[in-house]
Amino acid sequence: MIHFVGAGSGAADLITVRGKKLLEQADVIIYAGSLVNPELLEDKKEDCVVYDSARMTLEEVFSVMKETEAKGLTTVRLHTGDPCIYGAIREQMDLLDKAGIVYDYCPGVSAFCGAASALNLEYTLPGISQTVIITRMAGRTPVPEREEIAKLASHGATMVIFLSTGMLEQLTQRLLAGGYQKETPAAIVYKATWPDERSYTCTVETLAQCAKEHNVTKTALIIVGDTVAQAGYNRSELYHPAFSTEFRNASVRREEEACR
Repeated sequence: MIHFVGAGSGAADLITVRGKKLLEQADVIIYAGSLVNPELLEDKKEDCVVYDSARMTLEEVFSVMKETEAKGLTTVRLHTGDPCIYGAIREQMDLLDKAGIVYDYCPGVSAFCGAASALNLEYTLPGISQTVIITRMAGRTPVPEREEIAKLASHGATMVIFLSTGMLEQLTQRLLAGGYQKETPAAIVYKATWPDERSYTCTVETLAQCAKEHNVTKTALIIVGDTVAQAGYNRSELYHPAFSTEFRNASVRREEEACR
């Protein structure tokens, strides 16, 4: 059996309970050594064999999986964050499908969730933004033309931008071209939830300057949008005393008490 497991956003104790159990039971672990916290390997079995996929090709990863499966052993393919976001898991699954090898997928805490926790941030503030766009700048891996940063920025929604810290001047240009104002709040979160986590707030105009001042060149997420300021939002209707739900009737008295 092959288990794809999300390692979480950085801190070793942010892996899921299920993911931790799978790691402890694995005969072979293939992990992204350049991104995954190595502390996660401390509870592996003594005879577990570990491969660092940062030094491997897709074909080499698949070869290890196929060999392990032929021996009747269990493999954990450990990805950073949640592997459904920039995890390149589909191409691995396609090879496993063709080989008739069974696998499953254990989700993890994505870095965009970890970045929000670093800032005590709510992405979806009523009256400010109810949409989160997760994207990246085009680099060696292109993006579809319809998903170019400026086109996505035209929505004015909250944006979480992966894999783009080395292109912040270009990112700012595309965000401004899409309609964000220079003073639109922004944030840079370096290594969210890791012991050396750092976070900085700035504006769209000062993204590159902020990163340069704090020597952030990689392994960071960029958050853009008015929600970063965490101000000027509307109160949630769900917990308003005048709002009825399946579990609670609206109460004029409660509304009056809430206003005192």
